[in-house]
Amino acid sequence: MGSKVIIVTGANRGIGLAVAKFLLKQSNKVVLVSRSTDQLKALKEQFPSQVEYLAADLTLPDTASKAAQLALTSFGTLNGLVINHAMLAPMTRLENSSIDEWKQLYEANVFSALALVKETIPHLRVTKGRVIFVSSGAALHAYTSWGAYGSSKAAMNSICQHLAVEEPAIVAIAVSPGRVDTDMQKEIREKGGAATAMAPEDYADFKAVFEEGKLNKPEWPGNFIAQLALEAKPELSGKYVNWNAPDLAEYRIEL
Repeated sequence: MGSKVIIVTGANRGIGLAVAKFLLKQSNKVVLVSRSTDQLKALKEQFPSQVEYLAADLTLPDTASKAAQLALTSFGTLNGLVINHAMLAPMTRLENSSIDEWKQLYEANVFSALALVKETIPHLRVTKGRVIFVSSGAALHAYTSWGAYGSSKAAMNSICQHLAVEEPAIVAIAVSPGRVDTDMQKEIREKGGAATAMAPEDYADFKAVFEEGKLNKPEWPGNFIAQLALEAKPELSGKYVNWNAPDLAEYRIEL
C-alpha cells in the first residue's frame, strides 16, 4: 500500500486525532482541519513531511476549498476525506427549540460537510478515493432533546448515500463510532440532566456507561475509520456501518 493523502476534520482531539495518528503511523500524509491547533502543531513537529494543518472554522464559506487546495499544493493529490467535526447543542425539546440555534448546528454538521464533499469530488473521482462520514446512532434512534443533532446526522447519512449513487468511482461510508470517551460525552453528562433536556432513563444510561468504564476509547473507532479511509472496498459504498460490526473485522487494526 502506497502513501495516501487524507483530509481529516475535527482533528485536534478525540476520534479525529486518533484517525490522524493512525494514518501518520502508517506513513500516510494528512491535512488536518480544526479551530484549535495545539495537537495539530504537535503532530506537525513529530511528522513534519507528512502533516499540513488548517486552523479554521468549517462553517465559513471558503474553508472547504482551502482544505482541498492545501492538500493539492502540499502533496499533489487527494485520496480521502474523513468528516469528523460536529456539534451537539442545542439540547432542547422541539417545543422549546430556537430555529436560529438549529441553523447554526446544521451549518456545522450538514452544510460544512456538504461543502467539503462538493470541493473534493473532482479530485477523489480521479484517485478513486474514499469519503468517511462520522455519523451517530442518534441518526437512527431518537433521544428526547436531541432533535437537532440526530436529524443532522440523518441528513449526513443521506448525503453519504447520494454521493455513493452519483459518484461510483468514490467509496462513501457513514460510520457509527458508538459511545466514545470524548468531550461530546462529557457535554451530554453535564447538560443532559436538565429538566428540559434528556429523558431521565436515557440520561441515567449515558452516565452509567461512563461510570462503569464502558465508553469506547477514541482509538477503537478511530483506527477503524482511518483504515476505511485507506482501504474500504467499493461494495461498502453508501452504507451506514457500526465500527464494531463483526463482518468488518478486517478494518479493525491496532498499532
